[in-house]
Amino acid sequence: MSVSSKIIQLMNKVPGKKRFGVYRFLPFYFILGGAMEWFMINVPVGNQTFCKEMQSRTKEKFPDS
Repeated sequence: MSVSSKIIQLMNKVPGKKRFGVYRFLPFYFILGGAMEWFMINVPVGNQTFCKEMQSRTKEKFPDS
């Protein structure tokens, strides 16, 4: 069994194909996006999070704001 046929089998197991079509995968994308945003805000890589790094760069770029 090839990889593409396994992917198709997995996709066919997700309910709502007749009613929603391709849009049945939208909840997975929302969950993935929320998890990625949480990771960028809360998980430090090195000694800084993405959010703290962007705040410091914004302060350097626009010191009056």
